[in-house]
Amino acid sequence: MAKAYILISSMWILAIQFLIMVYKSDAKVPAIIVFGDSTVDAGNNNQIPTIARSNFVPYGRDFTGGRPTGRFSNGRIPTDFISEAFGLKSTIPAYLDPAYKISDFASGVTFASAGTGYDNATSSVLLKQLLGVPIQQSLPLVELDIDPGSDDVIPLWKELEYYKEYQKKLKTYLGEQQAKERISEALHMMSLGTNDFLENYYTMPGRSSRYNVEQYQDFLVGIAKNFVKELYNLGARKVSLGGLPPMGCLPLERTTNIFGRNDCVERYNVVALQFNGKLEKLTASLNQELSGVKVVFSNPYDPLLNIVRQPSSFGFEVASVACCATGMFEMGYACNRNNMFTCTDANKYVFWDSFHPTEKTSHIISEYLVKHALAIGDHLSVEEVKGCQEVEKGEENIFELFFPKIRRNYAEA
Repeated sequence: MAKAYILISSMWILAIQFLIMVYKSDAKVPAIIVFGDSTVDAGNNNQIPTIARSNFVPYGRDFTGGRPTGRFSNGRIPTDFISEAFGLKSTIPAYLDPAYKISDFASGVTFASAGTGYDNATSSVLLKQLLGVPIQQSLPLVELDIDPGSDDVIPLWKELEYYKEYQKKLKTYLGEQQAKERISEALHMMSLGTNDFLENYYTMPGRSSRYNVEQYQDFLVGIAKNFVKELYNLGARKVSLGGLPPMGCLPLERTTNIFGRNDCVERYNVVALQFNGKLEKLTASLNQELSGVKVVFSNPYDPLLNIVRQPSSFGFEVASVACCATGMFEMGYACNRNNMFTCTDANKYVFWDSFHPTEKTSHIISEYLVKHALAIGDHLSVEEVKGCQEVEKGEENIFELFFPKIRRNYAEA
């Protein structure tokens, strides 16, 4: 058994290294611009009065220099790996981080904020439920240096305002025409939605008393549609619309599924599948409606579910709980240096905290998305797409081995 585990781990290391070689060449996209939540926040929340932060150990312990950055991970997050796969920087900086300037942001920037969602209401209600335990049980408020009355993160509309500000700075830095071309060729990525359901709709009474779940899905899809159109009007022509993960399999949700023997909460997974189906249809609709745009649907659902269901096939040992603290409900300040239960090797775990994947998981999923979504169409050069196709033809293709093509009728989910 041990030999098999070592063999599979070695296969993954070789596969990832090979895929980086395949994808990492002259980038077709000159920049990656990111909007979303904690899955792609690289530290924006460090600069606002909120408890939705991760700029403290053990977060970032496997990041370069072993330092916490505000990423909700032990290391890098998916967009960092995607940037590297396109031949750009190995990390994408947070827009509000004072350590960076427009010269750093010209090839990549994230406006994402942990705790936000499509729904403006999500950014206001999430933090009342975020920690899962009273904050006084984890660290004193005076040590956190946070106003106890603060409960807001950056809503999606504000991320768009920062983007407009960024464009003005980019024009000053590059010149009007070059900045326009940079925006047009840049890959704009969106990753959010989980908070809207798990921390808003299913937790707070406001939206659930007004909408049934299908109506709420349609409400969010409408916001997503308008947001992509706003990006289009601002010059964006390449957009990746991110889907939901199997959110019922997050450790926090499994912990609360007592009567289901702490397995994945299937009703949440069904909602994610339904919502993803609607986002996929939206992608097709936008490509028809907006002239010159290329919108792709980046769906993490299947790869993450496969990892959760078959962790040993990917070199993992634990998928039901996370590495940090007890792994059952902790994230943010509840996942801190004072917790003696944090694991020593995050590479054995699918999840870092109860809501977010480890760096290793993010790496695997990002490579999957590059190959199966972002390499479609003209996001990559012809040579890069050919490279992807060569990998696909191989009988020993690691992705086809572990990610069989799954056909789903979302309407019946």
